[in-house]
Amino acid sequence: MHENRTWYPPKKTRMYAQLQETPHKYSTVALIRLEKVRASQVLQLRKKLKGQVEFVSIKDKLAVKALEGAGAPGVDRLAQDVRGQCMLLFTDMSPFRLNMLLAKNKVMLAARGGDIASMDVEVAARNTGIAPGPMLTEFKEAGIPTRIDQGTIWIAKDTVPVRKGEVIGEKLASMLGKLDIKPIEASILLDTALEDGFKYERDDLVIDTEEVAASLAAAHQEAINLSVEAGYATADNIVQILAKASSSARSLSVESGYVTAETRNDVLAAAHSRAMALAEKAGYKPS
Repeated sequence: MHENRTWYPPKKTRMYAQLQETPHKYSTVALIRLEKVRASQVLQLRKKLKGQVEFVSIKDKLAVKALEGAGAPGVDRLAQDVRGQCMLLFTDMSPFRLNMLLAKNKVMLAARGGDIASMDVEVAARNTGIAPGPMLTEFKEAGIPTRIDQGTIWIAKDTVPVRKGEVIGEKLASMLGKLDIKPIEASILLDTALEDGFKYERDDLVIDTEEVAASLAAAHQEAINLSVEAGYATADNIVQILAKASSSARSLSVESGYVTAETRNDVLAAAHSRAMALAEKAGYKPS
């Protein structure tokens, strides 16, 4: 006969209580997935965001149950996205700023077989400190020239065994690890997030800062142009408005033949030009 469970390990009891209380303390609750995330990445993020973000690892039904019953706005909908091993991030910063901080905090990781190189992998000529043996074959298969000197393997010249975007094989990954070369650039991005009960999906949280900056710059310039054309003076456009007004007044003075100390040369030049054009049409040739 099945009986309802009435006892949980202390660790799970503490996690349940934490997930019931913590969503009420912060304006933003975000979720990241840990399937392809290495422990070293999370550790570095914890250090860099200490005091700004609270991290809680979750991966079982008890966590989902705690979130569904927490009572904080929208958290029950966030619980629906908990699948597999996940981590919750609690903070008072906006999810967009948090996502940008996560994206900037990239780390370089050692390669595993099947990883895609994040850059051209350069192996510099040097003493590897590795004794001759099976590694010689691995260097040869990777196309890295070597020589034996003073009882160790030396890389004979700078070599690029794999280019950016190419797959790193098992043997090459192992060799790069022994050379302490880390060719995999990794960052963590939010999978979903809540801010004051409003839910954002992964694509909503990715912002192209360069595109946004360009759009804001273009909008600012268009606003300046419109205000100058309309003659609406502000601290930002007063110099341009005065310059435009001065230019328009000068042009009007010249066109109307109104002589001033500033325009007399232009007025006389315009009158002379018109006179010469008229003389040419009349066939008059001044001596």
